[in-house]
Amino acid sequence: MTSQYKPNRLTRIVNILHKLPTSWYSPLITWVFGSNVKFAGTAKIKIHELTHERSVMSIGNRRKVQNHIKGVHAAAMALVAESATGFSVGMNVPDDKLPVIKTLKVDYLKRATGALTATATLTPEQIHAIHTQDKGEVQVNIKVVDEAGIEPIQCEMLWAWISKKR
Repeated sequence: MTSQYKPNRLTRIVNILHKLPTSWYSPLITWVFGSNVKFAGTAKIKIHELTHERSVMSIGNRRKVQNHIKGVHAAAMALVAESATGFSVGMNVPDDKLPVIKTLKVDYLKRATGALTATATLTPEQIHAIHTQDKGEVQVNIKVVDEAGIEPIQCEMLWAWISKKR
């Protein structure tokens, strides 16, 4: 993972983990994520890919995240989408800035089948803005699909970044 920008704390951690055997990457980055973001850890969100441009995460259809019809609960669907978009911004936001979600809109379209995978992407222009502007916001592209390859939800996630200093 290379970037023309100074790596932030998250990027440095990801770069270290990429030096380990490939089979260790996903379990270790998932553990780091889950131990720092408690709600996502409780839901057992798994990280598959994390770069400056893209993040891929999944949530299994396990009993603790199911709704009354044995599917992934609506809140858990939103959680995996929010996590993927947040990590996309988090990979890019400088250490002196704080990423915050401004808008989380989820349209529930179809009943989900099995586990869900969320893929978030940022454009080069969005990445440049995050690295160079003191504060701003980006609409992060997110796609969530179930095991049948269907998009049970469509989301709009607007993330902002602000200075850590008040």
